[in-house]
Amino acid sequence: MTVEMIDVVRRFGATPALEGVSLTLREGEFTALLGPSGSGKTTFLRVLAGLEGSDSGTIRIAGQDVTRVAARERGIGMMFQSYALFRHMTVFENVAFGLRVRRRRPPEAEISARVRRLLDMMQVSELERRYPAQISGGQRQRVALARALAIEPRLLLLDEPFSALDALVRKEVRRWLRGLHDQLGITTVLVTHDQEEAMELADSIAVMERGRIAQFDTAQRLLSAPATPFVAAFVGEAARLDCEVRNGMVRFANEALGSVCADLQDGPATAFARAGDVFASSGGGGARVVLVRETGGGRRILVVQAGDAVIDATGVEGEHLSRGDTCGLTLRGGHLFASNGSRVTIVPPTDPA
Repeated sequence: MTVEMIDVVRRFGATPALEGVSLTLREGEFTALLGPSGSGKTTFLRVLAGLEGSDSGTIRIAGQDVTRVAARERGIGMMFQSYALFRHMTVFENVAFGLRVRRRRPPEAEISARVRRLLDMMQVSELERRYPAQISGGQRQRVALARALAIEPRLLLLDEPFSALDALVRKEVRRWLRGLHDQLGITTVLVTHDQEEAMELADSIAVMERGRIAQFDTAQRLLSAPATPFVAAFVGEAARLDCEVRNGMVRFANEALGSVCADLQDGPATAFARAGDVFASSGGGGARVVLVRETGGGRRILVVQAGDAVIDATGVEGEHLSRGDTCGLTLRGGHLFASNGSRVTIVPPTDPA
């Protein structure tokens, strides 16, 4: 089932929450809305669900204009950040609730069969007689998802569903969720501020900034070809480095980074570099290692202070820098944006080793 949002605007007083948002989702696609707090992610989801109205624009689900259609008539399942389970109802009753309040209520035998089938699919069938307070956070999440799926929705919306779980459970549950999505094939939209979560789960990611979609692409494209400086800085945790381009040479405000070549117009520019783009080598160079982060597999991220900038870097093979060591930095990749928004990829110089 396809979803289209066309030039959707939503304001709260004079404050714009969505500014001309347009997005098309393919049938069966798993899409993540990724952005910082206040970027418009949850408003997007609520407007799509019909829980918030829009000031202008068009929303189509499966080709049908649902812009003025009530939430309960849109055929959408939604899982809230808080799970919103009814504390006075058992697990079974929570999942059955959406079916029992429908205008065309199914027979009780059909409700019971569907609820038990979903609880079995969620791997929580043994919990049907318990109350929400008697089960774990991960189990409550699965119950909330079963309730969202009970009405057999055309579209599934997930609002920060993993935020209440600890790190270990979160990883386990999101992998299970992706497998469930592949099994059911329901078009799904996930709101998250967690980049790892978005990249692991989603087929495509819409990066939101101040009520607009800055870029809608695959995770790989967001990293390799960011459309704007905001995307370059936000996705992948890149360091922002001010610089100047003159006659094809890029000179950084921070002298510890040296210079690189770039085919970009003369003038002020901004580079964005991740740990894998910056290499730290022992010796002089005006920088100092302030923290060493072990990431497993023998890879170490060096947090380096270079003037006013704090930069994540990778150590040169064969060297073992420690906290407090001085080092030199070599930029071997990243993205460079001119003041007019044009972008080039930084080409690595010769191997520092």
